[in-house]
Amino acid sequence: MKRAFLTTTAFATLLAASVTGAAASGTHDNAIGKPGVAAKATRTVQVDMTDGMRFTPADISVKQGETVRFVVRNSGKLKHELVLGTQQDLKAHYASMMKNPEMEHAEPNMVTLAPGKTGEVVWQFTKAGKVDFGCLQAGHYDAGMKGVVNVASAAGK
Repeated sequence: MKRAFLTTTAFATLLAASVTGAAASGTHDNAIGKPGVAAKATRTVQVDMTDGMRFTPADISVKQGETVRFVVRNSGKLKHELVLGTQQDLKAHYASMMKNPEMEHAEPNMVTLAPGKTGEVVWQFTKAGKVDFGCLQAGHYDAGMKGVVNVASAAGK
């Protein structure tokens, strides 16, 4: 009996440690960069979200290694959000949001805003390529509320 208890306890501890490790790593697989330090932001990009299911601008260019402060404003009457990620990650997250539209979450790669509110995301783009973004509120992504950050390769890399 004592051995079974110890085995069960050890398994539960191991499982908890692996889940905690996975959560700590988050969804930021470095394919899109990493959370930035606000004091190191090299520029600010203003992004507007509207009930027309659009971001303005929807096409943003940055340089590899650059840390950008996105100041995001919801000028609509609906809740909107800006989420940075790979297209695959955004689609998977969007599917979860469609099943659980009231799901609340807060990660460094996103900002969710009530109507008329402003928030920010500070992000460092560590790899050249394309980083997608979208609004994952139910129906918004399918309606075209998405954009792209084009990350130009840094000189000499």
